[in-house]
Amino acid sequence: MPGLNEWRAELREMLQKSIRIGEVKLASGKTSNFYIDGKVTTLSARGAWLVGRIVCEMTKEDRAGAIGGLTMGADPIACAAAVASVDLGRPMAAFLVRKEPKDHGTSKWIEGPALPAKGRVVVVDDVITTGGSTLKAVKALREETTCEIVRAICLVDREEGAADALAKEKIPFSPIFRRSDFDISRSMP
Repeated sequence: MPGLNEWRAELREMLQKSIRIGEVKLASGKTSNFYIDGKVTTLSARGAWLVGRIVCEMTKEDRAGAIGGLTMGADPIACAAAVASVDLGRPMAAFLVRKEPKDHGTSKWIEGPALPAKGRVVVVDDVITTGGSTLKAVKALREETTCEIVRAICLVDREEGAADALAKEKIPFSPIFRRSDFDISRSMP
């Protein structure tokens, strides 16, 4: 039966096909000559299945009860991991962090089942550059909950400062892949 190494290899090939060459502005505000569209992979059925299994394997020692991050990149990853966690006997709830708090109703930043006081959570994102989106999710969690952030995981770390930014916040960081794992020259124009 295929396991983590085979799943990672398959996921890497899927992500390789989602790389686009051309100037693009990133969420960090930086400009880049390539773009990794993680949602092309995480929103496909097979990609979601692979991401869910891989993230659950990566977090099995964390004893996390919830997983999520800043909408939109984190949403499919958190949901895929939450679904996979049930099959693996370690259920984690998914949560979504808004980019802005609601301006009506409860004015919440965080959506999903209530996170337990002092609960252990994992923060996820698809592709990170400086870690700004992940840190925004961390800030919302720290302001709105008493949860312990036990790990940050991303699909691809562009290797442009996110690891250092998360280390400053004392958050263990585990990218599934790094930019250096991909052949940018093999990408589509």
